[in-house]
Amino acid sequence: MTLQATLKAKLQAGLLEMNLQISDDKQDKLIAYLLLIDKWNKVHNLTAIRDPLAMVTLHLLDSLSVLPHVQALAPKYLLDVGAGAGLPSIPLAICLPDLQVTAIDSVLKKTSFMRQVKGELALTNFQVEYGRVEALKAKQLFDVIISRAFSEIALFLKLTKHLLAEGGQWLAMKGVVPEHEFENQDFKNMAIKPSRIEVLKVAGLDAERHLVYLQR
Repeated sequence: MTLQATLKAKLQAGLLEMNLQISDDKQDKLIAYLLLIDKWNKVHNLTAIRDPLAMVTLHLLDSLSVLPHVQALAPKYLLDVGAGAGLPSIPLAICLPDLQVTAIDSVLKKTSFMRQVKGELALTNFQVEYGRVEALKAKQLFDVIISRAFSEIALFLKLTKHLLAEGGQWLAMKGVVPEHEFENQDFKNMAIKPSRIEVLKVAGLDAERHLVYLQR
């Protein structure tokens, strides 16, 4: 079995366990993306995960755990802050072609990589911004602003509040429920409370994962 076939089999098993319906051509794009991470990792050290099989769980399935939550909100514009190698923004852009996805990171090699992926996978609904999110001037505001391991929630909200559309939502992907972050005085001063906290199920992953919804 080729590496590509092995990775796809693992992805399919995970999607089945997580009850996610993703078409075959989109699965192929997800694997092509993962292979690009693996290729770039050898030179540019994009992510700490080196094993492509582990990447299926820790990158693809972990990112896709938020897919039903994003779909339920039906946003037009989504921003991924501190996107790194494009997680979760690129899997979301692949699976939701009608969603306009923007990813921002302040590390040049990471934005260069994401632009390469955009070109190679022809992701017309995916935009990459290089720089600090607090300085971003967007053409349109975002219905959903998401982050995966970007920063504490208070800082995430503070740096991005100028980019959230009226009625929009922040989604913070976290491990355990970050009670200590809710106790942070900066967070309390914002008068923004979590509206929901959902448990995220990631096939093959033993650790806790949660999605924190926040609204103005």
